[in-house]
Amino acid sequence: MAKIRESGMPAQELWESFFDAGAILDALGCRALAGDVVELGCGYGTFAIPAARRTSGTMFALDIDPLMVAATAVRAAGEGLTNVSAQQRDFVADGSGRPARSVSCVLLLNILHLEDPLILLREARRVLQPGGTAGVIHWRRDAATPRGPPLEFRPDPEQCRAWAQQAGFARATACELPAAPWHWGLVLGGP
Repeated sequence: MAKIRESGMPAQELWESFFDAGAILDALGCRALAGDVVELGCGYGTFAIPAARRTSGTMFALDIDPLMVAATAVRAAGEGLTNVSAQQRDFVADGSGRPARSVSCVLLLNILHLEDPLILLREARRVLQPGGTAGVIHWRRDAATPRGPPLEFRPDPEQCRAWAQQAGFARATACELPAAPWHWGLVLGGP
């Protein structure tokens, strides 16, 4: 198992100071979700925990790092959430482990700087139900940011749109991310 390049995590408090997770989930259309949700690369559960509160199904929080999985599980338990399934998984090599067309939402947050982003986008498309969406955010390339992978690894929205189309998504809609000045966002949908 190998981590995605340039994917080390800072301390949780610093990491979470970069985001208003609830506002970002709102912008991505994740207000009231019916069905299961998958996050590829859950980190500390920054987005998985609020997403779990917004879904009627299970929040599958996947990460390759056992420390991140443990942090997410402890956080979910501490908040009394019983619908979080935090799992250690090499989803780049082995996929999400979810059946085809089984989830209503996939979260791809700050993760598409891997060597072959089509792997994750194709997996997201594979597991999405008809009418489901994939939410994408990433560090901007056109502004100084306090963190993030090197600029040469950061995708821009246009590149992600092209990748999404190659992966089988029919639409990629830009969204404004309130309280996230260092990020851009897209909502991907199928036919």
